[in-house]
Amino acid sequence: MTRSSFAHMRCSIARSLDVIGEWWTLLIVREAFWGARRFGEFEARLGIAPNILSQRLGRLVAHGVLEVTQTSQNGKAMAYALTDKGRDLLPVLVALTQWGDQHEALPDGPAVTLVDRATGQPLGPLRLSTRDGQPVAPRNVTVLPGPGALDDERERLEALQARRAARLAAAQAGASSDPTP
Repeated sequence: MTRSSFAHMRCSIARSLDVIGEWWTLLIVREAFWGARRFGEFEARLGIAPNILSQRLGRLVAHGVLEVTQTSQNGKAMAYALTDKGRDLLPVLVALTQWGDQHEALPDGPAVTLVDRATGQPLGPLRLSTRDGQPVAPRNVTVLPGPGALDDERERLEALQARRAARLAAAQAGASSDPTP
């Protein structure tokens, strides 16, 4: 059974998953970051069936994540490279790696360490920040309607904000009426 496409959905996460959400896809992108260029390299490193690999590579090329950089005379041997769009997935891979290292660690520790190529220093944990660089804890992130929100989305998100504001006001009222020594 195959899933239906998320391409019609208005959610950026759903639309992204439509392109990169199948499990082999991010592993193919990972291998491209780690230097795989040829079909046979991806196949050998991943142990993926050739028909599945061919489909996934074609989809990544069609969506502009990878590009074909070279073909042989007969057109069968191709080389693939990440595009700018593909390289923009690096923070996603780093986040998944760091999450996996923290929550799904191997008994012996991580299989790889991500480092800065120039310095050899391990990457620090990814952190959320505001546009001006101020750190933000996950519990302090909320969602507001964006410029592309439809009326029903806007209403749903505004109702969510109103419920959160009411809970916060109730919690603050309870805290201020709680006599503490």
